[in-house]
Amino acid sequence: MNCPRCSSVNHCKDGIIKKRQRYKCKDCNYRYTVQEKSDVKSSATKRLAFEMYLEGLGFRAIGRILKISYGTVYKWIKKWGSNLELPKRNETIEVVELDEMHTYVGRKKTTNGYGLLLIDMENGSSLLSVETGQQKQG
Repeated sequence: MNCPRCSSVNHCKDGIIKKRQRYKCKDCNYRYTVQEKSDVKSSATKRLAFEMYLEGLGFRAIGRILKISYGTVYKWIKKWGSNLELPKRNETIEVVELDEMHTYVGRKKTTNGYGLLLIDMENGSSLLSVETGQQKQG
């Protein structure tokens, strides 16, 4: 942040005006305020953080890459999520089968047992089929 009049970096704080920090140039004695707060990120940075989140990066990873707090990234994503309207289906779903989860858990090396969960959305009931077996060895 340089002096707008003489471009000097030699300045000191000189009070607060309208909730903004005021500075005084030590070379030309010009008093000025900063147009934008130093901790405000551009909309391009926020959009990049959102795109990175949609690509699967975590809050901490995004924060490290963009050199901002992961808490800030979390607040941005949470704010965008609350403003989004999710798509709605008019058709009713009768039966949902989670076969992929059954296959994934079944292939784990340390699994003692695994199950298949079927949910009947119309009746609001669920059926859990559990298969137990011996622990798989390496």
